[in-house]
Order: sequence, then structure tokens, then C-alpha cells
Amino acid sequence: MRKTILPKYNSLITFVLSLCLFLVYSFSSAQNNQDFNAFADSIINLNIKDYNKLEYAIYKNKYDTLKMRTLEQKSIAKKYPQGEVFANIMLGNQYRNKSLFPQAKKTLKHALELSEKYNLVNFQIVTLNMLGVVYRRQSIVKDALDYHQKALGLAEAQNIKDEAIKRSIAVSYNSMGNIYLELKEYDLALEHFNKSLKIEEDLDNKLGLAINYNNIGIIYEAKDSLDLALKSYQTSLDYNNQINSTVGKIICNNSIGSIYLKQNKPELALTTIKPTVALAEKTNDKFYTGMAYINLGWAQNELNLLDEAKPNLEKGLDIAKKYNLQSMESDAKFQLSKWYEKQGDSKKALDLYKEAVTISEEISGKNNSQYVNTLRIRYETEKKSNQILELSSANKLANAKLEQSKKTTYFLILGLILFGLATFLFFRQRQLKNEKQILRLEQDMLRNQMNPHFIFNSLNSIKLYIINNEKENAVYYLNKFSKLIRKILIASTEKVISLKDELETMDLYMNIENIRFSNEIHYKIQVDEDVDTESIKIPSLVLQPFLENALWHGLSPKKDDKFINLSVSKTENNFVSISITDNGIGRTASAKIKEKKLLKQKSLGIDITKQRLANFSKNYTENFELMINDLYDSNNKPSGTCVVLKLPIIPLQKLRTA
Repeated sequence: MRKTILPKYNSLITFVLSLCLFLVYSFSSAQNNQDFNAFADSIINLNIKDYNKLEYAIYKNKYDTLKMRTLEQKSIAKKYPQGEVFANIMLGNQYRNKSLFPQAKKTLKHALELSEKYNLVNFQIVTLNMLGVVYRRQSIVKDALDYHQKALGLAEAQNIKDEAIKRSIAVSYNSMGNIYLELKEYDLALEHFNKSLKIEEDLDNKLGLAINYNNIGIIYEAKDSLDLALKSYQTSLDYNNQINSTVGKIICNNSIGSIYLKQNKPELALTTIKPTVALAEKTNDKFYTGMAYINLGWAQNELNLLDEAKPNLEKGLDIAKKYNLQSMESDAKFQLSKWYEKQGDSKKALDLYKEAVTISEEISGKNNSQYVNTLRIRYETEKKSNQILELSSANKLANAKLEQSKKTTYFLILGLILFGLATFLFFRQRQLKNEKQILRLEQDMLRNQMNPHFIFNSLNSIKLYIINNEKENAVYYLNKFSKLIRKILIASTEKVISLKDELETMDLYMNIENIRFSNEIHYKIQVDEDVDTESIKIPSLVLQPFLENALWHGLSPKKDDKFINLSVSKTENNFVSISITDNGIGRTASAKIKEKKLLKQKSLGIDITKQRLANFSKNYTENFELMINDLYDSNNKPSGTCVVLKLPIIPLQKLRTA
């Protein structure tokens, strides 16, 4: 009796046959194109449907562009769409590695069209992720995020998540983490890397583990946790050594070398990076080759090997310019700026430094910051959807017990809230379309100061007054909140505002925030008589980060009397001095509390404010001054913090020279 092969074993048989074919042709040292013609015919005849199995069967040949074109043509002739799509994916990948981005996009988009046409879901997900990587290498953040999110959504929508699907999900998380990393959104980046790392651990995928540990090391490096960064890079290198990944070794050695440089160990850096250059050249991967040259020049610069450093830095810059690698170009120009500074050519050093900063700002611009903010809001909304539903149910029960007039008032307030939020979002979208140049430092600051958490928390505080039947307080603070939103909208269109408007806005901000402190904060503004607040111009919302720090780091942990005093005076004819004093626990105690928290989030508000003030001061005779002083009582115990901001107020008659 003839045995019948059950359908459920068909895929296994197919895989075993393809593996046998792979082994036969992999170990054939004399394999030529004619051999591959026969091999390709065998693959097509097997009719392998799964992407991973097809990749495994063709693994040794997938980097050969000639063989991939042969597979493409044969697959077209024999109507084998999986082979045609796979060949285009591999060709697009090779174009990407050589930084031939237009060809990579064209080829991968063709693969995407084919995979959609023939409903090849696994192939479609892989292609979307690869397109995202191409756009990320060009620092085109919005398109990169869109492709990775499409890949992630499609993968997560599959009812059956096999190993290939799970791997694609991990790739999407990792790639999105890289984008957030480039935009300095470190917490978002770390969250995505950890999600990817968990999947790779479950799959025991050493390549994926190597990639994620390296990326996590980059986050630690950005936060100046150099020891933790070095440990992550070394863990990544261990995994790359296990799988003998040349590209992985190049990446890790570059990363480890940069840590040694930041630890003032240029000799160690040089011995680590120098052999990496030759290794990178052999791979023909322009991205990592350019990076290796720049790091080598950096190390030589630090060791004052200036004759050797410049050619390497210029090689890295040439690669960056040729293949439109903006981040790399910025890094190369920054290091060349340091080289010219060592040579005593201050003008050339300054010019290169300015060019590096401009490129960096352009990368974080191009609608990227606003787009990331939109994604963040979307993510947080989805994350809290269950909580919102629960609160909605509770509110319905509470509203049922209120009188009809209270119901009417509540819905009117909700309407105003929705209108205010809609107006705010509409305005931001309108700005995005009509004033793209504003989506730089000013937009970063506004988003950092008046974030959705502040808005939602404020509205919840007002809602409590309604629930407790405190109509007057609800209406009073709702008016304050509406005025504050209106002032934020106005401020977001202005580069500078009057000091009078700024003080009014801060008063509104403190009124709203004080609700959450049960009105315990005594806030006082003092302005000297000789200060004309209407004529003095300052950057909008520049005082808010200092008030926020005083509230949440100084006064929030304090138990007894709490106050914040804001005073304005003229110290000199050309300057106005603004001081913010609190009687909080002080910076040392606040830092200890922060250290104990599981989630250590670094606030960027003060750093961004310094940059805005520096930009503002370019039009004045003098620079701004910022001093943060710790206060102590008679027993030498911390008794608060005093921030003193000194701003120029008389414009220049002529521009300063560089």
C-alpha cells in the first residue's frame, strides 16, 4: 500500500528539499553562473512560499547581484512571484549598502508593488522595513517612520505569528528606535529597543541581540553614562563574534572607539578603530566606511597626529557628501573644525562648526519634530485608552446624581475643552504646512513646556471642582486655562514677546499648576518701577522651565510653607535681571530623589532654553547670563534655589563680526 503524505508535512518536506539544495550548491567551490541557472530552476520548481525558507535556500547567493537578476528573470518567465520579489529585495538591499539610495528606493518599491499585487504578506513586511532603513540613512524621518509603522501594523495584524513575523516585528521596533535616537528622543528610543530585545531573546536571534545591545549603548553614550555604554557595546561585540558578523564587528569597534575617545583614552581608541577602517573598506558599505574614517581622524586629532588626521576626516566627508549622508557630514565637519582650531585657523574652524550645526538642525527639522510629537500623543492616547473608558463610566455615574444645570455646565465645559484642544491642534498643523522654518528650536521648546500631560492634568483638576459642585472655582480656573491656551497659541507665532506678556502668561501658568498643589504655593511677582515691561522683548515662554523645575523638583517634596518669588530689575542700562527664588529642598536633595526613581527621565527644558537665549542674544551687544545658585540657611542646610537670568535689552546698531 502506497503511503499518503499528510498536507501538514508538505512545508517541512519543502524546507528539507530546499536545504539539501542549498548545501549541495553552497559547498561547491566551482559554482559558476551556469550552475546557478540550474540551481535557480530547482528553487523555482520547489515553489517555496515562505520568505525565510527561500532566503535560507539562497543564502550564499543573495549578495551576488548578477545571480539575483538571473533569479528575477527566471521567476518572471515561470510565473514564480516569490522569486521575483525576493530578488528585488536583495538587489535593493545591495544598493542601500552601497549608499545608492535612488536605485534602492526604486527597486524596493517595485518589490513592494509586486508583494501587494500577489498578496505576499511576509515579503511585503520585509520590504516595508527595508524601505524604512533606506529613508532613515538619509535622515528622512517622516517617511522612514511611516514605512516601519506600516510594517509593524501589518505584522501585528496577522492571526498566526510565526518566527518570520515575530522577527519582522522586532526589526520594526528596532528601526523606529533608531529614528527616535537620531531625534534625541532617548526615552522613546529605549522603549522600542527593549521591545525588540525581548522578542530577539525569545527567538534566540544573536544578530538581533547584537544590534539592540549596540543601540542601547548609543543611548547610554548620549546620556554620558559611558561605562554602561561600553558594557552594552562589548556585549554586542560578543554576539557579533559568535555569528562572525563583519559589519557588526565594524559597528561595535567604531562605538567602542568613540567611548575611549570620550574617556580621554585616544591611544586605545586608535588601536581599536585603525584596523576597522580596512575591514570596512572590504565590505564596500559606504555608510560604515565613512564612519570609520571619521572616527579614525578624530582619534588622530586627539593625539595631535594632525598630518594623518586631516586626510581621514576629508575621506569621511567626501563619502558623506557623495552619498548624501547628512548626519555623517555634520560629524565630519565638526571634527574638521577641531582640526583647524588646533592649526590656529579660527575663522575656518568657526565656519565648519556653523555648517555642522546647521546640518544637524536641518535633520531635526523637516517636519520631524512635529511628526514625532504627533506620534507620541497618539501612542500615549492608545496606551491610556482603557483608563479613559473607566473614567468615562465613572463620570456618567456621577453626572446622573447631579442636577440638570450641573449637567449642562459640565457639557458646556467639555465642549470648550474640545474646542480649545481642536484649535490648538489645528493651529499646530497649520504652522507645520505654512511655516516649516519654525519647526526647529522654538517649536521644540514650546512642545517641551506645554505638553499634553500638562493640559490633561489641568483639565482634570478643573473637573474636580465641577464634581465637588464648586461652580465659581471651576469657572474661575476655566477662564484662566482658556487665557493660558490663547497666550500659548499667540506665543507660538511670535519669536519674541514683551516682558509684560511673558509675566502675565507665567501668572496664568502658576495659577493652573497651583490647583494641583491645593493652592499651597505662594507666588509673587515684583517689578522695579524703572523697568518698562512693555518695551522689553524676550523669547516667549522662556521663564516656564525654571518655574516648572522650582515646582516639581524643589517644592513638590517639601511639606511646609512653599513660595516662589519672581523679581525683575535693571542692573545696568543695557540689561534686565530676572530672578526666580524658591524655598524648596534644593538641587542636591532633588537629585537624590530622582536617582531612586526607576524611570530616570532627563529634562531637556533648561538646555533648550539656553540655546534659545543664545540665539536671541545674537542681535544684541552682549550675551545673556544664567546663574543657578543653591541657597542655605544659618545652619548651612539647603533652603531653596535662586535662578538669575540676565538679558540684553538694547539692539545693536551694526552686526557683530564672527
